[in-house]
Amino acid sequence: MPAYICPQDGTRADTTALTWCCPVCRGPWDLAFEVAGPLSLNSLAGRVNSLWRYEEALPLSAPTTTLGEGRTPLVPLTGTVSAKLDFLMPTLSFKDRGAVMLAELARRLSPERVVADSSGNAGTAVAAYCARASLPCTVYVPEGTSPKKTEQIRAHGARLEIVPGDREATAAAARTAADVPGTFYASHVFNPYFLHGTKTYVYELWEDLGGRLPDAIAVPVGNGTLLLGAALATAELHAQGLIDRRPALIAVQAEAVSPLAAAFRAGADDLPDAAAGPAATLAEGIAIPRPPRARAILAAVRESGGTFLTVTEDQIRAAQLDLAARGFYVETTGVACWAAVGGWTDRSVVVPLCGAGLKTGLAP
Repeated sequence: MPAYICPQDGTRADTTALTWCCPVCRGPWDLAFEVAGPLSLNSLAGRVNSLWRYEEALPLSAPTTTLGEGRTPLVPLTGTVSAKLDFLMPTLSFKDRGAVMLAELARRLSPERVVADSSGNAGTAVAAYCARASLPCTVYVPEGTSPKKTEQIRAHGARLEIVPGDREATAAAARTAADVPGTFYASHVFNPYFLHGTKTYVYELWEDLGGRLPDAIAVPVGNGTLLLGAALATAELHAQGLIDRRPALIAVQAEAVSPLAAAFRAGADDLPDAAAGPAATLAEGIAIPRPPRARAILAAVRESGGTFLTVTEDQIRAAQLDLAARGFYVETTGVACWAAVGGWTDRSVVVPLCGAGLKTGLAP
C-alpha cells in the first residue's frame, strides 16, 4: 500500500491519516509507490477513455469521483511544436488531473471537511470534484483572483474564503485551517497524490505518439505540480523500458515572478532564504514566490537536461492573441509556454494549453 514519505528526513506516515505534511520539518510529502506492472499500448485498447486507463501506474483505482477527466487532444501548431489541449477538461484546466485524485482519496477517508488554497484553477477543480464526492469544501483564494474563477468555485457549492494579500498569505491561511482535527487538506502542493494525477499528462503523450515522447516537454511552473508529475511519468516509463530516453523538461516562468529560474541560473539547489517581495504578472497561476517543492523542481529540470525560460508581460499578451488567431482561446498563464518555445524548429516539443481563456479573459 502507498505511504507518505518525507524527502528531507525520511519520516513516514500512513496515507489513511489526515496528516498533510511531515510532522518533523513541515515539508511536503512524497509517495512511496511502485507501478503495479508494465503498460503496453496494446493493453490500453478498449479501456475507459479517461486518465484512469493507466490504472497500473496510479495509486488509486476504481474511482467513483471521476468526471471523465483526461485524454485531451494533442494538436500540431507548427512542424515541431504541438499543443496538449488540457483546457478541455471538465473544469477547464489541467488541475482536474490531480484534483480527482485528492477528492477520491478524501472520499475514502471521510473527513469532516476539505480545505484547499489556490490562485484559482486548483480551487475550481477541487470544488467540482468535492461536489461530485458530496464532500463539504472550503477554498481559500487571494484577493484579486479572477472573478470568473471565484464564481465557478461558488457555483460548485464550495465555501469561498478571500484572503487579503498575496498567494503566500492565502496558503498560510489554508494551512492553519488544515491543522484543525478532522480536516483533509486537498493541497495540490503538499499532497503527492496530486502529482500522480498530473503525471497522466505524459502517459497520454506517450500513448498518442505511439509509444514515444517528444524531445522536450515545456510546462509553466509556479508550484511545479505539472512539471513534477511529468518527471514522475518519464522516470516510470523509462524504468519500465517503454522509452529509451527521457525528454528534456523546459520550465517556463513569468519574468516578473521567476524565483526558480533565478536559482537555476545561479546553480543553486534551492531558493535563497530571503523571500522575494510580491510582484504582479498576467500569469497569475504561476506567480509563486516560494514554492515548497523548489528543491525537487530544480533537481528534476537538471536531471532531465532541461532548462528554465522566462517570458515578459508583453510576450504573454502577444502569445494569447496569437493562439486565439489560431483558434485556441487560452488564459494568460496557459500561454506562457507558447510564448517561450513557439518558435522552436530544431527539436520536437509539446506545450500544454492548460486553462481556458474564459477563466480570465483577454490580457489588458
